[in-house]
Amino acid sequence: MPHKEGSLEAPTRHPLDWRSVEFYDQASIDRELGRVFDICAGCRRCVSLCGAFPTLFDLVDATESGEAHDVDPQAYPKVVDQCYLCDLCYMTKCPYVPPHPWNVDFPHLMLRAKAARYKRGEVPLRDKVLSNTDALGHFAGIPVVTQTVNAVNRMKPARAALEATLAVDRHAWLPDFAARKFRRAAKASPAAPVRDGERTPGKVAIYATCYVNFNEPGIGHDLLALLAHNEVPYELVASEACCGMPLLEQGNLDGVAAKKEKNIPVLARYAREGYALIGAVPSCVLMYKHELPLMFPEDEDVKAVSEAFWDPFEYFVSRHRDGLLKTDFKHELGKVSYHVPCHGRVQNLGRKTFDALSLVPGTEIKVVERCSGHAGTFGVKKEFHATAMRIGTPVFKAMAEPEPAYIASDCQLAGHHIAQGIEEAGLNPAPLAHPLTLLRKAYGI
Repeated sequence: MPHKEGSLEAPTRHPLDWRSVEFYDQASIDRELGRVFDICAGCRRCVSLCGAFPTLFDLVDATESGEAHDVDPQAYPKVVDQCYLCDLCYMTKCPYVPPHPWNVDFPHLMLRAKAARYKRGEVPLRDKVLSNTDALGHFAGIPVVTQTVNAVNRMKPARAALEATLAVDRHAWLPDFAARKFRRAAKASPAAPVRDGERTPGKVAIYATCYVNFNEPGIGHDLLALLAHNEVPYELVASEACCGMPLLEQGNLDGVAAKKEKNIPVLARYAREGYALIGAVPSCVLMYKHELPLMFPEDEDVKAVSEAFWDPFEYFVSRHRDGLLKTDFKHELGKVSYHVPCHGRVQNLGRKTFDALSLVPGTEIKVVERCSGHAGTFGVKKEFHATAMRIGTPVFKAMAEPEPAYIASDCQLAGHHIAQGIEEAGLNPAPLAHPLTLLRKAYGI
C-alpha cells in the first residue's frame, strides 16, 4: 500500500455497529483484518506495544512475498488473541486513525473479531468464569467461601489444579476476596453543605466497582475519607452491577448491554441530579465515559452518565483549581514511583494523579507511562502470563528505581502485577500503595 501522510487532526472514534448482522460476518471481518494488517505491516511503529503486532509482523515476514495479503486468514486469530484492548495503539501511536481516510481502529477491529467468536460460542469456560465478576464476588462473599478461595490462592498444589482445570497460570498473582464488602461497610457521609465549584459539582455519588467492593475495600474507604476531609458530601449509588469491561474484553457485547441496562438507569438519576459520579478503577471509568457511548450513541441516559463520570484524581485536581481542596498535609511521601495505567492514559485526562500527589510537600513523583502487561484477565491466563511479564519488564525496572518509598498505580491490578515483576526480577522492593491511599496518608486522616 502506498505511503500516505498521517492525519494531524485529533483522533475520533466511530460508534460500534455491533447490532448489525455484518458486524459478525466472518468473511467481512477477514477482509477488514486483511486491509488493516496490510497498513500495519507497512508502518510497524506499534511493534513494542504488545504481542499483537510482533505476532502479525512475524506472520507477514514468514510469507514468501513478505506481504500481509499473503498471510493465511486462518492465522488471523493468533493476532486477535494477543490484543487485550488497551487502546494505546489507537490513542498514542497510529497516524491512520479516523478522521484519516484509511480509518484504522485496530482495537475495535480486534473487538469485532472477538465478538464474532463469542457469538459462535468459541470461548473457553475459563474466560466466561473470569469475566463474570459479579457472580465471583457475590459467591466469594460468603465467609467460608472467602476463606477457602483465599487459601487456595496461596497453596501451590491448589494453584496447580486451578491451572490444569481452568488454565489460570499457577504463578500469576490473584487477588484475595475481602471478608467484608466495601458497600456493606462504607461510612455514611458527614453532614456538609454542597459547594459547587466552577469546574466541579459539590456532591459525589460513588460507583464502588467490583474490585473495590469485593477485593480491596480499603481503596474505597480511602476515597470516602478524602471526600469527607474535603467536606464533599457523598453517597454510594443505590445499586450497581459490573461495568461490563471484563465482558467487553471477551467480546460478549450482549452481556455488556445487559449490565448497561442494570446500571445506567440508576447512574443517570444521579447525573441529572447534579452529582459527580466517581469510580476508583480506571477501566470502569473508561467504560462509562467512552466505551458505552460508542455502543449506545443515541442513548441520552448513557450520554448523561458519560458527562458526569470522573476519575477520582481528575475530580480532586479540578476541585483544587476551584479553590476547594484542602492542602493541610501532615506527612511527606518521599519518592513515589507512579505508573499511569493504559485505561487511564486513553481517557486523555493528563497526569491528574501526579498533579494531586505533587501538592504534598516533600514528595517526589517518578512517572512511568508504559503498559504493565497485566491487562485485566490477560495476565493471569496460562497461555499469556509469560508474555504479560515480558511486556511489563521495562515497567518493573523503571518502577524499582531509584529505591522509591512506594510504588503506585491507579489500576491496583497493574500495581500488583508490577510488584510481582519487581520481586521476581530481584529488584529493589517497595510497598505497593494505591494513590488514594497515599493521598490519605499525606493528610494524616
